Amino acid sequence: MQVTRSEVLKLYKHLIQYSKSLTLTDPAYFRHRVATEFRKNKELTKPKDITFAYQKGEALLKRRSVFIRGSGPGGSAVNKNSNCVVLTHVPTGTVIKCHTSRCQDDNRQKARELLIAKLDEVLNGEDSVAAQRKRLETTKYKKSEYKKKKMAQMKSEWKKREGLA
Repeated sequence: MQVTRSEVLKLYKHLIQYSKSLTLTDPAYFRHRVATEFRKNKELTKPKDITFAYQKGEALLKRRSVFIRGSGPGGSAVNKNSNCVVLTHVPTGTVIKCHTSRCQDDNRQKARELLIAKLDEVLNGEDSVAAQRKRLETTKYKKSEYKKKKMAQMKSEWKKREGLA
């Protein structure tokens, strides 16, 4: 596959437009990375190298899970490693970002669990697992409150009967 200069410029334009839609990553940082990568690839002369760089850029646009650099406490160990996971569910446009641990695999697994829970909530609504759990907790709480009130009432009646009140 031979890649023309116009196709490369079109890809660059799409990547810059994609950077404007980013919400969880700093768009300026992303644009800087894209510009640096294109400047680096300007000197490529072999068609094979140009095609590889082009496919790498296209893959970035199609990617559903992206690893970005984390932030927060932890110093250089956090700031230099790309272990923050951003998952995108393409049909619904749902985006999940997870950076709970330093391990990329743990973050990926946790992000997938969060994405499944979010999609379940969006698609099933009242019948989702989280909604069912919440319903069970509220009924349990109501029962315990009823028992407390009944016990307090019985205690006050007993005190009246015994003349302790």
